[in-house]
Amino acid sequence: MLYRSRVLKGNLNVPYSIHCLRSSSVQHEIKILRLISLLSIGSVAIALVSQYQFDMQPCAWCVFQRLLYLMIGMTALLLTFLKLNRKGLSIGTTGIIAIAIAGVTSAVYQEKVAANTFSCAQTFADQLMTKSGLDAAAPWLFGIYASCMEARIKLLGIEYAWWSMAMFGMIGVLGIIALLRLRR
Repeated sequence: MLYRSRVLKGNLNVPYSIHCLRSSSVQHEIKILRLISLLSIGSVAIALVSQYQFDMQPCAWCVFQRLLYLMIGMTALLLTFLKLNRKGLSIGTTGIIAIAIAGVTSAVYQEKVAANTFSCAQTFADQLMTKSGLDAAAPWLFGIYASCMEARIKLLGIEYAWWSMAMFGMIGVLGIIALLRLRR
């Protein structure tokens, strides 16, 4: 029974038990990647509700972080649909961790530096969003409508930048967990 063969795509005969081990060996990691995608895209959805329902206008660093969340979410979602081996999933997950680190860094910079200046103009985030054309192509998502000082808004007594940093941190930790599980 363990040695029963199964014909797969490409007419490859693979022992049934080996095929089952390969397909189930990364299921927990795939679930983690789905959670990462949900958290990332959910974070952008919350930002859009805050903007359009509660008139909390975003600054350049806010929309830059939206871009990072979308990059993480789409990468994680893509990894869940592609039939990659452990190495491929590890490479993609490493990319997610790197983007999450960039997100933590941008949230800390937003809170500690940019929020204390009158203008976000000419900062890295402002330059990237305007020169890439993202703010003009999708102003409803990437439009910069406030300075960093004006965008200092609290949710439950904590500024949005800190919430964002915590979410990027949680995504990074989940990515590290998935990566460690993939490498064992």
